[in-house]
Amino acid sequence: MYNGGKIIAGLIIFIALVTFPFYTNMGKTIEKPADLAAAPDELHIGDLPIGQMRAEHMMLLDKWRDEVVRGGQRYITYDGDEYEKSIQNGCLACHSKQEFCGKCHNFAGVNPYCWNCHYSEEEGLL
Repeated sequence: MYNGGKIIAGLIIFIALVTFPFYTNMGKTIEKPADLAAAPDELHIGDLPIGQMRAEHMMLLDKWRDEVVRGGQRYITYDGDEYEKSIQNGCLACHSKQEFCGKCHNFAGVNPYCWNCHYSEEEGLL
């Protein structure tokens, strides 16, 4: 091989860069917030169990957004009560954004784009 040394050195550097995230986090454990595991079978709005709500809430919010914006359906009825399909007037009426959303999103390492438009006045714009 004419450039064998350069090719091998390049491959070693490439493999080191590609595997860097894996070997730097090896052996680390992330503590799951204690209240994330609470009440997995309790019913929630829209007849979704809490566990399923945690896993699929982003699809539900997208569906609600489409129903409100495209279909004009602003309310959902659950157990005889009417709830607004809104982050601010629906979800944040019971849940604090910082306390509730922040724990899961920080644990999962996601940065949702919801807060580009929606925010709670008491908590301010993030």
